[in-house]
Amino acid sequence: MEGILLPCCSIFFSLLLCVVYFCKRRVNLIENKMYGVMLIMVFIDSIIVTTLHGIGLHTITDNSILTISILNKIDFILLIVYLTSLFMYMIIITIEDARENYKKYGLLVLIFDAIISAFIIFGSVILISEDGNYSVAGTSTSYLTFAATLYIIGCILIALLNIKKLDKRHLPIAGMIFIIMLLIIISYFNPYLIVISISLTFLNYIMFFTIENPDLKLLKQAEIAKEQAQRANKAKSDFLSSMSHEIRTPLNAIVGLSEDNLSYVDSMPKEVIENSKDIIDASQTLLEIVGNILDINKIESNKMEITLDKYIPKDLIESVAKIDRTRIGEKPIDFVMNIADDIPYELIGDKLHIKQILNNLLSNAFKYTEKGSVTLNVKCIIENDICNLIISVQDTGRGIKADDINKLFTKFERLDIEKNTTAEGTGLGLAITKQLVEMMGGKINVQSQYGVGTLFVVKLPQKISQSVNPLTDTQIIRINEIRKRVLSNTNYGNKRILIVDDNKLNIKVARKALSDFNFEIDECYDGVECIDLINKGNTYDLILMDIMMPNKGGESTLEDLKQNPNFNTPVIALTADAVAGAQEKYIEEGFIDYLSKPFSKDDIKQKLDVVFKRVV
Repeated sequence: MEGILLPCCSIFFSLLLCVVYFCKRRVNLIENKMYGVMLIMVFIDSIIVTTLHGIGLHTITDNSILTISILNKIDFILLIVYLTSLFMYMIIITIEDARENYKKYGLLVLIFDAIISAFIIFGSVILISEDGNYSVAGTSTSYLTFAATLYIIGCILIALLNIKKLDKRHLPIAGMIFIIMLLIIISYFNPYLIVISISLTFLNYIMFFTIENPDLKLLKQAEIAKEQAQRANKAKSDFLSSMSHEIRTPLNAIVGLSEDNLSYVDSMPKEVIENSKDIIDASQTLLEIVGNILDINKIESNKMEITLDKYIPKDLIESVAKIDRTRIGEKPIDFVMNIADDIPYELIGDKLHIKQILNNLLSNAFKYTEKGSVTLNVKCIIENDICNLIISVQDTGRGIKADDINKLFTKFERLDIEKNTTAEGTGLGLAITKQLVEMMGGKINVQSQYGVGTLFVVKLPQKISQSVNPLTDTQIIRINEIRKRVLSNTNYGNKRILIVDDNKLNIKVARKALSDFNFEIDECYDGVECIDLINKGNTYDLILMDIMMPNKGGESTLEDLKQNPNFNTPVIALTADAVAGAQEKYIEEGFIDYLSKPFSKDDIKQKLDVVFKRVV
């Protein structure tokens, strides 16, 4: 009687596990299906083994021998299905493409199982009895052993070939393989011991806690949390877009009118000129802060793109350095710049973001250095057609504490707050710089000694477009003189421009930016007025169109204008919308170009040259 207790316990615990597993809603994963099959096979196997043991407690007759033979063959086939499910489970959780191609793998093992099952059905089962105990032998038993051995070896091979991919889900598999091998050995030496069912039940319990079996309720909660996060992220992006627009719109007037003041340098008091310069500097700082916040949003939204274009590295570096050195102000700082002569004349890369990297490094150096020097060194290492630009910025500023080095590239991190209370900024510049450098396949390193200074080194791989300057120095000087002369006296041939903006201050700024170019300028204050002007027969060579306006915005205005078959005027979107993808968005909607506020005379002239096909 004692021998029947183990299979009876196996029935109870297998049933309990099946109820718990199948009554709980779960994700419909293939490996979960395999595990479900394993549970069912062990439960049925436990019933058959208990039945066989019960028969063995009575007198064996010819009829009972036939029944034992049939039940054993069924039991063998159940064990084959169990091992098949285990093998498929191993394949699915280990091999990368198995989830997509599981039907192909399943078909192969199904064919193998069908063949083995046929051998088992038509094979022999020989009853062996001794002292009231009995076991079975025969060819059917041999076929089961053969199939079990193959599946176990297959699992071991899969594990060895993918050993780096093994995780906690494989631990029960390893235990099962070990137990099954142990059971085969035990059965060989003691065929009367009935432990297979209870052993497989125990291993199924262990496996239950390691399989990927997410609760659907929890999954639903996770999906809701994800949707909420996405909505929050969209709300953040919308807020940043709105903030950008609202800040850039008044900045457009502040910068534009302050620049206009500087054109009267000979007729205005010195204090007014100085104040105008300070206003422009402060506006640029505010614009930089807004730009950094928007850039972080682009990076986190995976909307920041690297755009490759040809550029002249020497000109780019010198132009950025010229602008940033104005940040020295009245500080006793010497600025030294060294650009290696062997840097190729023309490279291919994202010049706008390289400018941003340079600007962030130099502006930081000037910001945190009170006296001494700031040194910019640029050299290169050329490998085949790749020029690795090595940009280093060294200062004699405040330096960084050793404990703070790891925080340096963290968003919104302001180090040494006590000493840096007067420093402007958000703590985003270096975080953005690191992201941009890595997006371009480069590296950034920092060395610093607190109270002595800091050294930043950036390595940027750039493709070589042209190794040598094709023009002589005399020719370059001559071309630059022509450019300056053209910029100071440009005539576009009395063309007509319509400015559409609901903000009269912005129209004033745009008029002043266009004042040197000899345009005939009209203005109106929303899309409805613009459409009326066009419908009344007014023709223009260019329209500068604000986007956010009452009554009718810029996008819907352009859409209505394009319904007129006679309308072919180029329209530039003139807007404070400077978020990621804005330019592509407006061009796709039919605008010929995009200009973000605030803009300078040089900015708008570049757009005019493109529209009117001028080559300077």
